[in-house]
Amino acid sequence: MKRLLLLIVIMCPFLLPLSAQRYLPGQQGLQLTGGTTDGYGLVRHRNVGFYIGIARSSYTQAANRWVYGVEYLNRHYCYKHTPMPVVQFTADGGYYYQFLSNPGKDVFLSVGGLLMTGYETSNWGKKKLPDGATLLDKDGFLYGGAVAFEMEAFITDRLVLLLNIKERLLFGSSVGKFHFQSGIGVKYIIR
Repeated sequence: MKRLLLLIVIMCPFLLPLSAQRYLPGQQGLQLTGGTTDGYGLVRHRNVGFYIGIARSSYTQAANRWVYGVEYLNRHYCYKHTPMPVVQFTADGGYYYQFLSNPGKDVFLSVGGLLMTGYETSNWGKKKLPDGATLLDKDGFLYGGAVAFEMEAFITDRLVLLLNIKERLLFGSSVGKFHFQSGIGVKYIIR
């Protein structure tokens, strides 16, 4: 009987519907994300594309959030079996609108719009290739924006798992204006 009572006491928090206080005005979080870009993962040895980013979120009165951050995007293009990196360093800021959540406030779905600016370099500025050819892509400044879709799943009241997809449109790039990103991340609510 004591074991049964102990089991009920231990299982009670998991069986009762709990609702935490999340998405409160003024809450802020620090998030780290990473993933693949343009449909290429780290599994393939050719045309590898990945990104990593760090951002800060600030929740608003209407249960939405402002997000500001920086990203590093690295995409390799092959030239005669030689990988040539194209790297973008960007800063972004935007607004995410939360449009759906479950009744327990554990999972939130949001859509966002971001403004972006940054710098792009091709082959780290080296224009001469090993076979004597010259790379015509130029380094330069980027500007544009992105549309993003994100799912936040609260693991605890302070730790959040993120799944996101983003379509970037950046002008000034010498290799393409559009880049699709899909990734995963974690967020820690700092206050």
